[in-house]
Amino acid sequence: MSLKEKVEKALESVRSQLQMDGGDVELVDVSEDGIVKVALTGACGSCPMSAMTLKHEVTNAIKRAVPEIKEVRSA
Repeated sequence: MSLKEKVEKALESVRSQLQMDGGDVELVDVSEDGIVKVALTGACGSCPMSAMTLKHEVTNAIKRAVPEIKEVRSA
């Protein structure tokens, strides 16, 4: 399984929570050096709490599932 596929699978674990609030997360890029870029969309894209959602929910889910990821950034 590629690094990108692992990250996509990790995002599936948080996607349902985001969708319940009218939002979603989109994988933009996974670099070879372990940097992931994601975009919060829908209600999550304009939510004042989006930075916390990215840091706590999305980043933690990715790093738990794919420990070789070094950083998760907003695209």
